Amino acid sequence: MSLISATRAPTLDRAQVYLKFVGANVARLRRRQALTQDQLEELSFLDVRFIRRVERGVVNLRFDTFIRLAEALGVEPGELLKPAKQIPAKPGRPPLVRSPKN
Repeated sequence: MSLISATRAPTLDRAQVYLKFVGANVARLRRRQALTQDQLEELSFLDVRFIRRVERGVVNLRFDTFIRLAEALGVEPGELLKPAKQIPAKPGRPPLVRSPKN
């Protein structure tokens, strides 16, 4: 193992931990506000597929994207960095909500 990779490994591991925190907090805050991922997409101007990856903690965020998510959720950016556990997604699709017929 080279000196560069040996010194960077702890930093990369720590970054992964914080990406999981951000994802868990985005999902928690979105659910608390009864927002769907599609609605968060509209508020944040981010693609819903990207939001899904953020919530899973598998995508690295640019700083401006991080700020955009915090603003869309109505919180200070630091709120997204607080330690949080990811809630496992329920398997399958959510039930279809039909609007009442007139």
